[in-house]
Amino acid sequence: MRKETKASCVKRLKRIEGQVRGLVGMIDADRYCIDVITQVSAVRAALKSVEDEVLKDHVAHCVEHAITAGDRGEQRQKISELMRVLGKM
Repeated sequence: MRKETKASCVKRLKRIEGQVRGLVGMIDADRYCIDVITQVSAVRAALKSVEDEVLKDHVAHCVEHAITAGDRGEQRQKISELMRVLGKM
């Protein structure tokens, strides 16, 4: 993973960690269900953003390297991994 992607993802994940702690507090405080669901949705969107950033970095770095290196076995492996992950999204 490239340095800038790693730094960005760590920063976002720490923010998400705070959001999840806030959710625990909301539930402990018996906050209104819709407010909790709204915050859960925000956390899910933030995680999706991290997922997208890591995926873009993987394609731009790891998959591109496999293609330019010319190793067909590595190319097939990277494409297979990518398809498996995309199938789970």
